[in-house]
Amino acid sequence: MSRLFLVPTPIGNLKDITYRAVEILATVDIILAEDTRHASKLLKHYNIRSVLQSHHMFNEHKSVESICNRILSGTTTALISDAGTPGISDPGFLLVRTCLEKGIPVETLPGPTALIPALVNSGLPCERFCFEGFLPHKKGRKKRLTDLESETRTMVFYESPFRLVRTLDDMASHFDHDREACVSRELSKVFEENMRGSLSYLSEHYKKTAPKGEIVIIVAGKKE
Repeated sequence: MSRLFLVPTPIGNLKDITYRAVEILATVDIILAEDTRHASKLLKHYNIRSVLQSHHMFNEHKSVESICNRILSGTTTALISDAGTPGISDPGFLLVRTCLEKGIPVETLPGPTALIPALVNSGLPCERFCFEGFLPHKKGRKKRLTDLESETRTMVFYESPFRLVRTLDDMASHFDHDREACVSRELSKVFEENMRGSLSYLSEHYKKTAPKGEIVIIVAGKKE
């Protein structure tokens, strides 16, 4: 039976992809991509000529049924995101759940994701942690941060460079200005940076130095 493959793609350095991932992308009938223009660069680099189809948060509800029907009819399909593992703060959950409901096998390959390198590299305890993804921009943001005030595990967040300073300030207000944290950006790329310090220090730093690129924030948990 045909199945859905979830294939992690590099978060920066194009060499950070497994042999198996390249093999599957080269042999499936269709690759579902969050941004086909972005995906084309990766496929061209590895001379992969499988058909690309757009699959993102704005069209996944409309296309999920037709995708599943094609898989059931024998079309081998892979899902990739712009970077990292599909489904982690990226489209993927709805398709996976629908495939499983229809009895379609789902196979997820191990591979790149930004949260683990950032966590391990932060120097903060990583034997227990919680992944919070992106904070809400407006509704629910204050409640989410309030709920996390008593969290004792190390916390991992994704953030946009345009909202980084605001988020650090909000965290400082809820968690403590002196709470240890690390901001990792451009992981695996030429200008990778891991900036460590208190939330207030990091906020002041990025107020003076505008951040660029994909960002992971690691925040120490509340001391027990």
